[in-house]
Amino acid sequence: MLELAILGFLAEGPLPGHELRRKVSQLIGYTRPVSDGSLYPAVNRLAKAGLLVRQADPRAGAARFVLSLTEAGHADMLERLRTPADHEITDFTRFFALLAFLSNLPDVSEQHAVLRRRLAFLEEPAGFFYDGGKPLRAEEVDDPYRRGVLLTARAVSRAERAWLREVLGEEPLENDPAPGQEGRPGEADESTARTTTGDPA
Repeated sequence: MLELAILGFLAEGPLPGHELRRKVSQLIGYTRPVSDGSLYPAVNRLAKAGLLVRQADPRAGAARFVLSLTEAGHADMLERLRTPADHEITDFTRFFALLAFLSNLPDVSEQHAVLRRRLAFLEEPAGFFYDGGKPLRAEEVDDPYRRGVLLTARAVSRAERAWLREVLGEEPLENDPAPGQEGRPGEADESTARTTTGDPA
């Protein structure tokens, strides 16, 4: 995820290290803090692999560098976007980073293939809490906090599924609201589906 974010932002143009860190932190730092101890080792790995180059920035002093993507780095980024690993589809934070750069794929059909993998995952039946082998819906849970987990997960999952179908040009399902109308209080979900976090709802 971190390496993809680095490659993705550098695909937009060269950046000094501090600016790259700011952009990466703004994208993924709200869930997973980005420190120098994680960012710069990732930068060094990518540079050693020939995917980016680091050059001195004469405008900012001898200790400052500008990072640029190489042709190999651009090709590597496209391949990461084109064929993400399963955990990059199922984990929301990783998928969020993937989604931020998906438009770099020049072929819309390749973009949509990634989105269809995510939609297929979200539509798999799953649950947080069970009665025997049966997943419980929010309306069947007495604990207000567990009910909150289920209601929140339902709203987020339905919103993402509705958006994915809209982008893919598919008809919304009867129990999926139009984007902007998802998650209305008291709305019953006829099916149990995974949340955007990759956990069941």
